[in-house]
Amino acid sequence: MAGGWARDGAVSEQIEASISDELARMRSQKRPVGDSLTHCAECEEPIPEKRRLALPGVKLCMDCQQERDSSFQSRGGINRRGSKDSQLK
Repeated sequence: MAGGWARDGAVSEQIEASISDELARMRSQKRPVGDSLTHCAECEEPIPEKRRLALPGVKLCMDCQQERDSSFQSRGGINRRGSKDSQLK
């Protein structure tokens, strides 16, 4: 089913492209590697052993990690393919 000027399957292709882009972005994010630190890299507080075992390569304590995560601003969903629906927002 085509809508407006779009060809058949354009909406499905757009959804699949958006999902692929987001998966690629998530996979490219840096993950902790190497040995875990015994003390936080920012506040010097001890990192609990359970956290170090659960996340190999962890560098931050829970408080500093939560603060960093809360300051993260998610990017808006940008429709780079320029459909009419994206222009109505």
